Amino acid sequence: MSWYHRDAMALPLEPPVMPQLARSSGELPDDDGWLYEPKLDGFRAVVFVDGSDLFVQSRNGKTLGRYFPELRFPEGRYILDGELVIRADGGGENFEALQERIHPAASRVARLAEEKPATFVAFDILALDDESLLDTPLTERRATLEQVVGEPVELIPSTADRSAAEPWLQTAEGVIAKRADAPYKPGERVGMVKVKRVRTIDCAVVGWRPGKAEGTVGSLILGLYDPDGELHVVGHTSGFTAKYARELVGVVTPHETGEHGASEPNRWSADRDREWRGLRPDLVAEVSFDHKSGHRIRHGARLLRFRDDKRAEECALEQLES
Repeated sequence: MSWYHRDAMALPLEPPVMPQLARSSGELPDDDGWLYEPKLDGFRAVVFVDGSDLFVQSRNGKTLGRYFPELRFPEGRYILDGELVIRADGGGENFEALQERIHPAASRVARLAEEKPATFVAFDILALDDESLLDTPLTERRATLEQVVGEPVELIPSTADRSAAEPWLQTAEGVIAKRADAPYKPGERVGMVKVKRVRTIDCAVVGWRPGKAEGTVGSLILGLYDPDGELHVVGHTSGFTAKYARELVGVVTPHETGEHGASEPNRWSADRDREWRGLRPDLVAEVSFDHKSGHRIRHGARLLRFRDDKRAEECALEQLES
């Protein structure tokens, strides 16, 4: 299978085709007429296959194929919507390994492709042969997809039973609900709902960063202990109301160690240095979050409460694996 220039493909839809998107919701729809799928933690991709030629497009229309040379698809003429994932050793998806692929060095990409190959998981088909399927109801597209997809491409599980989908809120990254009779609307947030899995863990508060307004806390720095008793910074919690941000100053300052500085820019922080102040790990915070990469909370966590009933040493790193 070769990586072909998109303009030379003879398919009924030309790239870029923006994927249909889901609107966020706090719960699954409870009326009839929905299909449910597990939410994956990967890169959304639209794949154009024309015989032995292939073009892989990212969610925002850019070329992805060069970063995933190991991808293979059944021969035919079709366009798939799906997710690129790298499987984690303990189950689920390894988003951090996926991010490592976006690298300019072809030799590095080739090595990682061999060590931790990616998988394409298909959940929709947008065209087959010379026919666009955008106006076809989802149930019919799903039936067509099941006929087209074969190894090494995976087919996303799907069910019309809401109760059967609910466990995915605990075991997957959440659930995507799709109207069974809906057409495919590129780039629009219609006919689809996403309910993210929300995890709750207890963390030691190991530092804080001042807010933009003087006399406020902008974020709390969170840590967890590994089995050897070493404390690892795993993320932060922020998004406080103006009133609570002022109140938090009185909560954290009694625990300050006197250490302070400015963190270097990295993949989890802004491009500018940010002031931080160290704390003794006396405070335990219960936080919620929906995504992680390795031993890092990928986005800011939400502070739920402080736990006076728990010691910081009980805040184990293994919580991130549950």
